[in-house]
Formats: sequence, C-alpha cells, structure tokens
Amino acid sequence: MKRRRLVLVMVLAVAVSAFGGVKNGMKKKNSACAKKTEKTHLGGCVLTTPSGVVPDNLYKEGNIVKTEEFKPFTKKLTVFGITLLGRDDISDDFMKKVGKTIVAMFPRNEAIDSELQGKVIRNMYKYKAAIPLFKGEFKGEDEVFTPDEKRQWEVTKQNNSVCDIIMEDIPGQVMEVVEHILHHVTDVGLHYTFPAEWGIAENSVIHIAMQEAIEKKYYDIEQYSEFTEEEERRRVLIQEYAYWLIYCSWDLRISFGPKKAEFSIMSAEELKNKLPASYDLFLKTIPRVMAAPDKEMLRVFFEK
Repeated sequence: MKRRRLVLVMVLAVAVSAFGGVKNGMKKKNSACAKKTEKTHLGGCVLTTPSGVVPDNLYKEGNIVKTEEFKPFTKKLTVFGITLLGRDDISDDFMKKVGKTIVAMFPRNEAIDSELQGKVIRNMYKYKAAIPLFKGEFKGEDEVFTPDEKRQWEVTKQNNSVCDIIMEDIPGQVMEVVEHILHHVTDVGLHYTFPAEWGIAENSVIHIAMQEAIEKKYYDIEQYSEFTEEEERRRVLIQEYAYWLIYCSWDLRISFGPKKAEFSIMSAEELKNKLPASYDLFLKTIPRVMAAPDKEMLRVFFEK
C-alpha cells in the first residue's frame, strides 16, 4: 500500500539503503551492502540459512522480556516463531495484543493439519522472523535512531528476517497488525513450508496467480516501480499480493478496510469469481495451517 512505501524501502532493504533525508535519501542504495545482503537474505529480508533455535514447545506463548539481543530495541516477545521487538515507548499491552493475534491465526483444532502447521511455525523459528514495533507513524530511521542505534539496527536486520514493521497508535490499526504479521508468515513460514505454492520464485503458484491479477488490472503495482533489483522486487510484490489474497479470503477487508488500495477486490466471494486460481491456492493451503482471527477480538484489541 502507498502509505507503507517508505517503510518498505527503509526496513526491508536490510543494509542496502543509505539515508540522505526522510524524503529523498530512501531511494539511495549502497551497492557494497547490497552485495553482502544478497548472500544472506532472499529478496532483501528473508534469511537463506537457518540459524534460529527451535524450542521443544512450538506453541509456547512467551512473556515480554528485556533484551540486548536486538539492539536498539530493548524488549521482545516471541510467539509461535515470530519475535516482536519493542523499545521502551511501545506499550506492553500493545505487544501482548499483537502476540494474541498471532496465536489466534494458528489455532489447533480438527480443521488444521498439525504437522504442516508445526512446520510453518518451526520455519519461522529457524529463519528468525522478527517484527519491529514503532510508536506512531514511522517517518524514517533518521528520526527514530541515533547514528549508533542505526549501526546496531543494521546488525539486527542482518541477523534476522525483518520484512516490515508494525506501528502502534495509527489509523487502521487492525489492518496494520494483521497485514504485517502476514508478511512475515508468508515471506518466511509459507515460503519455506510450501515452496512450490508460496515460494518467492518466478515459477511459484503465488507468483503465477499474481501475474494474472496484474494482467486483469485487479492488482496495481505502479507504486512499487522503484524496486529495481529483480529478486527484491519479486519478493515485495509477492509479499503484498499474498497479504491481499489471505486478508480478502478471510473477509477482513469488508470489516476493517481499506476501501481503496492497490488491490481492488474486497471479499472472498469476489476473489473466487474474478481470480479463481488465487482463491484455489488459498483454499488448498491456508485453512490447513491458519485461520482468520476473530473479528470481535480484533475490534476489542485495536479499535478505540
């Protein structure tokens, strides 16, 4: 989405951006860092080599703990393979609600293939999915980090799969939370669990289905034109399309918006009728490992 464009450039590049100002510096690339990143991360954000520790209990709901592991962030909460990172200005209550939303997306019931679901969560642990949380509208690293903190942040991004951020206390809070949890689930968990279907690759089912949506003008990718590196661009386009596909199939867009965005389809029924291949991909995979979080829970958690 257009509002996220600045965040994608700054946060997802993982040591490839050099900043010369909030508005203009985001487009400048550091080619030496980019080459280094390509060896360790797929599409600018997904670790290519597993380095995370997988716990015996995949479904442990951790507690918020102080940490120096993810500097300049000061606290963390790990839930089902996703580590939420906060600084002191992020409320513990918000972190816990985001964590509960992750739990709600991975229910354990008769509709779920427990082995496959466990593999998705295990892969997020192995490839260290991490979501930084920022207070209010994120306007750039220069505004939130000192030079020393930016250097620390580059190290944290290099050691983890950081594919976007979550902002606290902004309009559209439900969408903000659900979208960016899904980015990490699809980029990391689904990519490694269902490589043929959800892989960040030109021949994956999600990429082929996305191309149909682009050709039929249901998915407008103009705002992503400044992503010129092929693999990173592919990852970003798939990441965003995967979110829209799942979000609309869960019928969350009708309840929580947005009304206008780069994806024009609003509901599961519309998706089924206009992009049946995309909807079929959803039906064959997502209900086996995930479920939509309860709408009333989301309202209570995030709507004020």
